[in-house]
Amino acid sequence: MRRTLNQRELRNDSGEVMRALESGEAFTIARNGVPVGELTPVQRNRFVDIRQLQAKLASAPKVDYKRFRADVDAFLDQDPSPHG
Repeated sequence: MRRTLNQRELRNDSGEVMRALESGEAFTIARNGVPVGELTPVQRNRFVDIRQLQAKLASAPKVDYKRFRADVDAFLDQDPSPHG
């Protein structure tokens, strides 16, 4: 469960908050009891073993590339000519 800190706690306990962030904890920051923001740890890049990745991809649904391209073309305007 995400902990809620008020403005004063954030200011007075910044060292504790930083240590908690480093360990993965996230916070909701409130002013006068009203949530005004979120403080979350930075997501670090994680090494994924190639065998784990291959196992996950093996069970992934197959992509119909022609259908995918048609969907992209229908959604995006890819005409390179100037609009004016």
